[in-house]
Amino acid sequence: MRLFEMPRVRLTHLPTPLEEMKNLSDFLGGPRLFVKRDDLTGLAFGGNKARKLEFVIADALQKKSKVLITSGGMQTNWGRLAVAAAVKFGIKPVLVLTGEEPEHYMGNLCLEYLMGAELHFVGVDKTLEGRSRMKALREAGETKVQELKELYLSKGLIPYVVPRGGQTTQGTAGYLVATLEIHQQLIDMRIKADYIVMATGSTSTTGSLILGNRVFNTGIRVVGISVSRPKDECKARILEQIEKDRVFYAFEESVKDKDITVFDDYIGPGYAIPTGEGVKAIKLLASKEAIVLDQIYTGKAMAGLIDLIRKGFFRRDETVIFLHTGGGPGLFTLDDRDFRSS
Repeated sequence: MRLFEMPRVRLTHLPTPLEEMKNLSDFLGGPRLFVKRDDLTGLAFGGNKARKLEFVIADALQKKSKVLITSGGMQTNWGRLAVAAAVKFGIKPVLVLTGEEPEHYMGNLCLEYLMGAELHFVGVDKTLEGRSRMKALREAGETKVQELKELYLSKGLIPYVVPRGGQTTQGTAGYLVATLEIHQQLIDMRIKADYIVMATGSTSTTGSLILGNRVFNTGIRVVGISVSRPKDECKARILEQIEKDRVFYAFEESVKDKDITVFDDYIGPGYAIPTGEGVKAIKLLASKEAIVLDQIYTGKAMAGLIDLIRKGFFRRDETVIFLHTGGGPGLFTLDDRDFRSS
């Protein structure tokens, strides 16, 4: 299988723990809940994208690239980890951030600055709102990335450009391998899992897990909780990426629209804007399990999981894994006042 022939560097502490959340499950009245701690991958405060970067960086090294260019939102977890991975292997990190440069750098942005990333900020018309603003920011970011690529080519360097979120065929390998890791942990613990629930942003990790569980026939269904896009857009992106991956990895298994489950009820006002239910979910998990989530990704995903449990989406006798994708540094753009009113 081509997957096991992929070039790979080592950036993570694997396997990450698979822990039961009994206190939370008891509080909510079931189902049985576990958390896959991919916040503990180890690289620069950890997170799910470190798995993808083991294959992305290996490909960049094979192509003799000395510059890695990528983009993301102002508190991008992907950007933090891409910068860290590049630094570890002597590659210059160049990061395009969509939004106006803040007066002070906090959270992920501060860490990217500390690691020596070349930072570029791109803004758009301030009168734009909602979906129009997000679309304009993404397009402005893509334009800037292309400009930087041409700049470094003109200097005689080979830039390696990675889409935001690490949505590439190389990146997919990270969570194809993670699927096997989770499956082996469940076997060792003598547990059968029915669902994996996770935050869905760029959709790359969600799509990789859907494909992985199909290819390896685990019987686990992936449920995405969108933090930024309507579910139809998420599904379209997932299907597009999976089709590329199927061709690249020569998989016979196919995935159709009906095989993808994404909820877009928990986004709130927009990407990176905290929601009241998300903040409550952060407080609940911290107080019940001493596990810390963030307000941009995992807090909204946990809010979705809690709501789906209360609505009866999962049976009490089922087992659900929550994929903790990291994002802790983003939490430090808040303070106690943001939690007192929730």
